[in-house]
Amino acid sequence: MRATSAYGALSALFYDADKPVAPPGEIAWYAARLPRDAGPILEPMCGSGRLLVPLVDAGFNVHGVDASAAMLARCETRLGARAAPVPLFRQDVTALNLPFRYAAAFFAAGSLQLLADPALARAALERVRAHLVAPARLVLDLFVPPAHEQRIAAPLVEVRTASLPDGTRIALRSETTMHPDARVAHTTSRYVHRRGNHLIAEESESLELTWYAPEDIAALVASAGFTDVNTVASPRADMAGDGQAFAVTASAAGLSSPGEGVL
Repeated sequence: MRATSAYGALSALFYDADKPVAPPGEIAWYAARLPRDAGPILEPMCGSGRLLVPLVDAGFNVHGVDASAAMLARCETRLGARAAPVPLFRQDVTALNLPFRYAAAFFAAGSLQLLADPALARAALERVRAHLVAPARLVLDLFVPPAHEQRIAAPLVEVRTASLPDGTRIALRSETTMHPDARVAHTTSRYVHRRGNHLIAEESESLELTWYAPEDIAALVASAGFTDVNTVASPRADMAGDGQAFAVTASAAGLSSPGEGVL
């Protein structure tokens, strides 16, 4: 599950600079699978809008929810002043309670895997299902780390730098410890924001991430009340490297017709 120290202000700035927008192929993949005119669509764990913003620009009525105030603030900034406001909510997806119902929902870029406890992931899926109306589609994009990374006993250290539009830079140093038997990776990160040699701010972050075999996540989705569960090619398969990327689609049968209303 996301640690309380995860996805703060510097993390959000770094994320936007490092991954500003989803590539056209990924956007097109979702556009082909999400209903455009059946009602609003929900992106739980939407972050700063890497996928939400281009889908809104493509004409989809997408609402976003995230637990990080900093990420939602960045998303709101990226959305700008649009004629039709885009609803954004700060909530824990495992206790989701929104004033709308949705024709579809999607977890992009492995975001569901940040709920490292499968019980929490199931709770999130159950809460999302409670907000769905026909056609009640669910789309999950997931990945499995490369086998050689899972086997490394020492922490994996990564150092990256992102340049911001105001001329400042954020340096990120992260250490990831793999626990392959539990299918959990724990990452601690340190962000340092500088203008030249002048230190502006620092931020620490800690989070966990899990991964699933396709048959295991399909069973988890089904246990949350979804039907027609299928494993399909991921929109990010070309970015998986030596790992595995795949997606899951499903639906929630027996739900009412599209509309909006308080749950």
